[in-house]
Amino acid sequence: MDSDHGGRADGEKRAWPEIPRRNGAGSSGGPGPEVVAPPPEQTDTAADAAAEPGGIPGPEPYGRRDSVPDPATAPSTAPSRREGRGIAGLSLPYQIVAALALSVMGLVACGHLAMVFLHVAPSNTLTKQHGERIDDWIYPEFEQNWKLFAPNPLQQNIAVHVRAEVEGADGRITTRWMSLSHEDGQAIRGNPLPSHVHQNELRRAWDFYTGSHDDENRPRGLRGELSERYIRRIVMLRLSEHDYGGTVERIQVRSSVRSVGAPPWSAEKISTEPNYRVLPWWTVTPSDLPEAGADQVSSGAEAEK
Repeated sequence: MDSDHGGRADGEKRAWPEIPRRNGAGSSGGPGPEVVAPPPEQTDTAADAAAEPGGIPGPEPYGRRDSVPDPATAPSTAPSRREGRGIAGLSLPYQIVAALALSVMGLVACGHLAMVFLHVAPSNTLTKQHGERIDDWIYPEFEQNWKLFAPNPLQQNIAVHVRAEVEGADGRITTRWMSLSHEDGQAIRGNPLPSHVHQNELRRAWDFYTGSHDDENRPRGLRGELSERYIRRIVMLRLSEHDYGGTVERIQVRSSVRSVGAPPWSAEKISTEPNYRVLPWWTVTPSDLPEAGADQVSSGAEAEK
């Protein structure tokens, strides 16, 4: 049977079916049927290329061949070295020049930062040996008007104390010294969101007072008088929270300064004894009291009249 239909083996696939066709003569006495020659068999690659999206290969017209570009005329897709960006796009001599220029700029920038750092840093061995060279580089173009490190870091614990003369039913008494700084510390300690007043009000007020008064507690101009009134109002505001059984007539303020002790591993000997700065007695006036207390004092004065 295989020899009658193209002479193929059982397992061999035919590329095109044989279609019998008769000539113009009748079936009787005429020549046998003509067999149309099948087209050239498709290779697996051509069959895959002609496959339709559904996976079924479609018919390919006779004589169709996949066009292959000519290597001589096809545009080259290889990137050119000059098409790169930055230094990589330059030729070798220019790359060397650019690398040297960048290196010099980096060294100059690092040297400038080092000079500025030494200029604003505390006195050390380098600044003592090369101070003139540093100043020649910095002045006048790069002069700095600020200090990177505190020239005199705080190494003391400062507390503000107050005592009062109270006029009560049993006469006038003087209270013991009370630490206002300790009260602020108690309010801050253990509080995840401490008040700004407890942290800075008293501290900044005392700094304001000491900076505007001399060693004899004499005010230096208008700022000294303003700082004194500020201290008196803060003190009376704190005393109003305590009941002394009478009216506060006079107040006295002092500061206690203790040096921070040396660490255990240091052989330095530092005295931690407190040094006191005692201010004179101040007579309380209505302007020193909180608003409610000032109203009471003024109303009492009018009643006496």
